Amino acid sequence: MLKDLRNQAGKTLAQAADELQCAESKMSRIEAAQSGVRPLDLRVLLDFYQVADEALRARIQDLARNGRERGWWSQYEGGDLSPHYADYIALEWDASDLYVVETSLIPGLLQTPAYTEAVIRIQSPHKADDFDYVAEQVKVRGQRRQVFARSVPLRLWAIVAESALRHRVGGTEVMREQLQALLSPANETHIQIQVLPTTAPLNSALYGPFGILAFPEPAETDVVYADSLMSTVYYEQPDQVEFFTTLFRRLNSEALPVEESLARIRAALQEMDSK
Repeated sequence: MLKDLRNQAGKTLAQAADELQCAESKMSRIEAAQSGVRPLDLRVLLDFYQVADEALRARIQDLARNGRERGWWSQYEGGDLSPHYADYIALEWDASDLYVVETSLIPGLLQTPAYTEAVIRIQSPHKADDFDYVAEQVKVRGQRRQVFARSVPLRLWAIVAESALRHRVGGTEVMREQLQALLSPANETHIQIQVLPTTAPLNSALYGPFGILAFPEPAETDVVYADSLMSTVYYEQPDQVEFFTTLFRRLNSEALPVEESLARIRAALQEMDSK
């Protein structure tokens, strides 16, 4: 269908590959059904081919989602798992590396179930009393950690603002458990945690959390996502990706080294125990 749409639009394989900023071989594999197509890439192609029929777009997106090897998250589609969240989970599953910056919370992949539940109830007060909704969201968040159990686990580099260590999300006991859990990945070579101290001037450049997803194939471009109160925005243009990559490098240099970061987490834990 994608090949037919490309031909109808009068576009060449090379032009489609250029639009995705990928190798022609990748486009060829997509059209030959030898490789899946990411949701973000599919939307770019449909726009490039000027596919305006919403019903057709929805059908193709559904085919693409179901055409790939169905991930564990497919069992939640059609329920309370939004399509945008499902798209993100698919991207996260395909990624080889994730560089994440959190300004107020512990990164999702490192959250305990109790902490996640508290976050969901706080962020979605209209759903706070919906037991099924909260339980499903907590389960999905936990299952995302399967990226660490793959044959080649996801490499996670997380920079967490120091203030996030002191927010009593869910109360003292929940936060104590969460801080203790942050110390567990200390010996995991594929997980690195750095704390950005409150004294770092670069805190002023943080307008919200963001992450950079990198993929194993060199032809696949990095994807940046930035969370806001209302939505998640994705950036894939090279200059946009470079902006966030440069910011991450600056944060990496100003954040505490790993061992000092762990010491700062322990200090936050002791401070909590003393009050």
